[in-house]
Parts: sequence; C-alpha cells; structure tokens
Amino acid sequence: MNGSRAPIGEDDLQSFVDGRLADERLALVEGYLGSNPEARTRVTLERQQRDALRAALQAKFAEPVPARLRVAAIRAARRRSWRQRAAAVAAALVLLAAGGAGGWFARGQSAASSSGTTTVTRDAVAAYRTFVVEVAHPVEVGAAQEAHLVRWLSKRLGRPLKAPDLARFGFRLMGGRLLSADAGAAAQLMYETDGGRRLTVYVQATQGGETAFRFRQDGETATFAWLDQGYGFAVTANSDRAELLPIAEVVYQSLDGAILQP
Repeated sequence: MNGSRAPIGEDDLQSFVDGRLADERLALVEGYLGSNPEARTRVTLERQQRDALRAALQAKFAEPVPARLRVAAIRAARRRSWRQRAAAVAAALVLLAAGGAGGWFARGQSAASSSGTTTVTRDAVAAYRTFVVEVAHPVEVGAAQEAHLVRWLSKRLGRPLKAPDLARFGFRLMGGRLLSADAGAAAQLMYETDGGRRLTVYVQATQGGETAFRFRQDGETATFAWLDQGYGFAVTANSDRAELLPIAEVVYQSLDGAILQP
C-alpha cells in the first residue's frame, strides 16, 4: 500500500498536533478530521494543551545556559579534577620515597595500626605458604567462576571486592578461597605466571587506623601490607621490594575503586 494512502493512525494524529506532517499526508489527516468530529475535538484540545505548555516554558527556554553547564566550564572542572588526582599521586610517591627500605611509608601510624598491619602480614604470609605449594587444590573457586567468586567473598567479608587485573605483570587469576581470621572471614586471591610463579592478594577485617604500605621480606617471600577502612590487605610473592611495589600499588587502586563503586 502506498504510504500516503495508509490508514490514519495515532502517529498521524500526534504528528498533526505537533505540526510535523508532510503536505500530502496533512491533507489526508485534515480530511479524516473533517469527517470524524470526536477525533477533531480531541486533536483541538491537545493542540491547546501544547500551546499552553509552550507558553508556560517560554521564559525558561529563553534563559541563558547556566555558566556551570557551559562546555568551557565543564572542561575546566575536568582539568581541575585531573590536577587534583595528579597531585595526590605525587604526594603518595613522596611518601613512598621517604619511607625508604625501613618499611613504613606512613601516615600517622599508631600502635594499633602497627599491630594491625603486623597481624595482616603474618596471616597473609601463612596463607601464602600454605596454599601456594598446592598442586591439585591451590584455590577453592577457579577463575572460570570469577563473578561468583567475587560476589561470594564480598558477601562473606562485608565489603565489595574485585579481582585486580595483574596481566601487565604477567600474573593471571587462578581463583580464590575463603579463610578464617581472628576478626572473622578472610579472602585470598591467587595469581600465576606462565612460568608457574604464584602471587596472592589477601583481605581480612582488622583493627587499627588507615596506613600506607608496610614492607616485609622473609627469605624469598616478600609482602606489602596496609590497612584501610577497617580492613587489612596484603600482596605476597616470592619476589623483592622493587618488583612487588608496583603490583601492590595496582592492587590498592583496584580494591579502593571497588569500594567506591555504587
């Protein structure tokens, strides 16, 4: 059927109200309305409502765009946000450099913070040494079920988690497991390189305030640990400080981002 001769429908009537009909179709709709008083009355009422609404909003339409919504202002706000993040990163690097090999890259450590980080480090290293040597069952839930693993561990720990992406360092996720700790549940994520080297990310509830990284070397086993928002975190591997530090920074950023997500 020719489009111009199609039956008059709701789309035609709404387009007529809005003044958007092409000339040929307009003539057909006007003819239809001329022979259908009920439809004509309805369309007339809707046009009156449209005109009244436009008149009520005309003053608002004529107002200038608020300065905060102008493109230049939005771009400036984004540049300020980027500079603030860059300044925060620079400050963190200064703190890291100031810590040196002594261990604490610190922000106001207290005795409780020191004790909390020591406990997390101890538990993380113990869990690492227990499971990193496993051949048949190194993890409880494998990486093929990553979404389930993350939801399960998040629920048991009472905070959102995610499995950090460590592919840039050659480590791929193997999976993870639920563990027990002094203050409740703990979680361990295990990663492995193609060459068989393993690394773990450990999380548990703990006491103590916020800290920056603390480093500990036990023979060939290296650990970076820190406290944040009532939880302790640790990254452990057969490694050294120089290699493990950038990995710990990525893990920190990933887990910190997870808790900020809605």
